[in-house]
Amino acid sequence: MSQNRQRPKDVPSVATVSGKIDDVLAGIRVPDLPYPAGKLEPDAVSDWRPLLISCWSEQRNERVTHVIRSVHLEWSARQVNAAYVADRIMDVFLKTSGLHPSLARRVARLRFYLAWRMDLEGKKAFSKPVLSWLDSLQEWRGWSDSGGRSSKVLLDQLDSLVIAVSASFESGRTDPVEDFCHQWQEDAARRDSQAGKLRQRLLETEQGAARQRKADQTARALIGRALQGRRLPIPIVRFILDYWQGLLKQSVWDTGLEGETFRHGSKLLEWLVWIGDPSLSDEDRNRLYHVGEQIGDRILDVWKRVYNKALPAESLAGIEAVMVSRLRGEAPDLVEALPAAGSFQWDSNWLTFEVPAAEAFEPYEEQWFVEGEGTGEQRRYFYAFLPESAEILWTNGAGVKLGLQTWGEFQAALAKEQIRPLPKLTSFGTVLSETVELLARVCEKQRRQREQAAEAARLRAEELRREKEAAEARRRAEEAEREAELERQRQAAEDQRIADEKAEEERIRKERTLLAEKQVDAIKLGGWIVVEPDEVSGQPTRLKLAVRINASRKLVFVDRLGLNRREFLEDALVQGIVEGRIRVLGTSAEFDETLSRVVGRIRVGRN
Repeated sequence: MSQNRQRPKDVPSVATVSGKIDDVLAGIRVPDLPYPAGKLEPDAVSDWRPLLISCWSEQRNERVTHVIRSVHLEWSARQVNAAYVADRIMDVFLKTSGLHPSLARRVARLRFYLAWRMDLEGKKAFSKPVLSWLDSLQEWRGWSDSGGRSSKVLLDQLDSLVIAVSASFESGRTDPVEDFCHQWQEDAARRDSQAGKLRQRLLETEQGAARQRKADQTARALIGRALQGRRLPIPIVRFILDYWQGLLKQSVWDTGLEGETFRHGSKLLEWLVWIGDPSLSDEDRNRLYHVGEQIGDRILDVWKRVYNKALPAESLAGIEAVMVSRLRGEAPDLVEALPAAGSFQWDSNWLTFEVPAAEAFEPYEEQWFVEGEGTGEQRRYFYAFLPESAEILWTNGAGVKLGLQTWGEFQAALAKEQIRPLPKLTSFGTVLSETVELLARVCEKQRRQREQAAEAARLRAEELRREKEAAEARRRAEEAEREAELERQRQAAEDQRIADEKAEEERIRKERTLLAEKQVDAIKLGGWIVVEPDEVSGQPTRLKLAVRINASRKLVFVDRLGLNRREFLEDALVQGIVEGRIRVLGTSAEFDETLSRVVGRIRVGRN
C-alpha cells in the first residue's frame, strides 16, 4: 500500500505544532459552546471520561462538542476547548485527508480520545508514536470498502484500535494506544516487503498473459474476418479452427504482426477460404489448379517453420478431398462458416491495434483513481500499461489484481468523468499543523481583542474615575462654597449677635450706670455699702459713708469703728456698683428690681 505515497514535504515537529496547543486550550473562546459562567473549582468540574468511553465504545460519529452540549453538567473551559480543538482537527481531516470516507470516518472517532488526553496533558496528547501512525495512514490511500480480504485486514486492525483506546480510557494511561501504533508500524514494514514481491510477480504474469492474449485475439480476429459471411466446406472450417488458428497465434507470439511466418500464415488462410468458397474460385479455374498444386506444400512448410515439426498427415486429408472435388468441377457441400465454428468470439479491433505513444499513458502510471462517490467509491491503482495488449493493469496497490481495461475504455471513462484521479492526500501532521496554526492565530486575535477591551475598559474606568473625581471636586467646591457662604452667613449672624449683645450690654451698662449713679447720688452720710472681697481679703467689707467731697466728687468710707478709711471717686464707685463689686445697702433691692425691669424692657424690645 506504500506505492505512490505522498510524503509531507514540511511537516512540523511535534514540539512546534503542539507547543501552541496549550495556548489555544487556555485562551480561545468559541461562541455557542457551554463554557462555565466563571472559573470552577476543581471539585465542581464534571468527569467526562465515562461519557467519552461510551461514545468511543459505541463508535459514534458525533462531535465531542455536540455530546457535551447534550448533557447538563458543569464543564471547565479547558474541557470545552479540548473538545472543540479535537473536533476541528478531525473535521478538517475528514475533508482533506483524501482517504476513503469510511476509513477517514473511523479514524476521526479518535476525537473522543484526543479531547480526553488534551484536557489532561495538553500538547502531549499528540505523541510521536500517535502522530507517526496517523501520518502512515496514507499507505492506505487506495483502500476501498470492497469486502475483500485486503479490505478486511485493515478493518480488523482498526478493531484492534478500538480495544487499545478503550484500554487506555480504562487505565488512564496512553501505553495501550502507543503499543498499538508501534505494532501497526511493524506490520506495515512486513506488508511492504511482501507487497513488493507480489507486485513484481503480478507484473511478469500479466505481461506474459497480455502477450498471449494479443496472439490469441489477433488470430481470432484474422480468422473471424476471413470466415465472416462465407459458406465453406466443413473440412476447411475444421482445419482452420483446429490447426491454423493455433499456428497464427504462435506466429504472433514468436515474431509479432510484422513477422514473416505470420504474413505467410495469413496469406494461406486467405487461400484456404478462396479455395473452399466456389463464389470466389470458380471464376478462375486456372488459378484454382495452380493454388491447389502448391497449397499443401506451403501449409507443411509454414507449419514446420513455426513448430519445428511436421504437420500430421491426416490433418490435410479433408482439405485434399475438397481440392480433388473442386478440381473435378464437383460442387462441395457448403455450410455457414462462422455458425459452423460454434460460439467463436472475435474482435476486428485487434487487426487495427495500435499501441499509444508512451507520453500518452506514462503520466497516468502509478497513480490512484476513483470510481463512484461517498462511502461506495472504489479506488484502483494504475499499476502498469501493457503495451502488448494496450491494456491497463489495475491493482489495489499491494500486488492484488483488480482487473484490466483497454486504453480506449479508460480514455472514454475519463472523458465522461466515470473515473477520476484521486485528489492529493493531506497527511494528518499537515492537518494538525495547519489547524493549530489557524486556531493559534484566532486565539492570538482574541487575546489582543481582550487586551484591547481590557485597555479600553481601563481607559474608560480611568475616564470615569477622572469624571467622578472632577464631579467630586466640583461637589466639594460647591460644598465648600456653600459652607463658606453658610460660614459667612453664620459669621455675619454671629457678628450681628455679638454686635447686638454688645449693644445690649452697652444699654445694660448704661442703664446700670444710670441706676448706679442714682444710687451713688442717693447715698447719704452714714449710708452703708458692701465691697466684695478681693484677692487679698476673703470677706466682704461693710463701709459707711463718712465724707462726700463734692468738689472732687470723692466719697470717703470707713468701717464701723471709723477705721480703714477708703476713698472712692464717684465714677469709680459707680463702676464698682455696675460691675457688682460694690453694693449700696438699703437701696440694693430697689436697684435690682429696677435693673430687672430695664433688662426686661430691653429683651421685649429685641423680640
